[in-house]
Amino acid sequence: MEPDIKEVDHVLVSTLNFNNTKGPKRMRDSFVGPFTIIYLIGNNAVEFRLMKEFSMKPPVFSVSLVKPYFQTGEDKFPSRKKSTTPPDIVEVEDSPRPVRKIIRPGR
Repeated sequence: MEPDIKEVDHVLVSTLNFNNTKGPKRMRDSFVGPFTIIYLIGNNAVEFRLMKEFSMKPPVFSVSLVKPYFQTGEDKFPSRKKSTTPPDIVEVEDSPRPVRKIIRPGR
């Protein structure tokens, strides 16, 4: 079933066919966006303006690779806390631990 979308809707795009995203495939985001739909091409494709990092991709995608984007606001989730502090810095020991036993010699 195709999503019910129209022009000026915000959507997320599947990264299934993206080769220019960084990192291992299983660690990448499944969808990127949100993007605003500029033009509907029939019932099967949508066109929108991509961000700079995806500028090498054509701006037309199949509707099967698109899903609606729903913005979550503070009014919907008032108890959700926003983190404003940076993560804690973990200090690493200066001296490495000594090797106790070599299990398998290198090749």
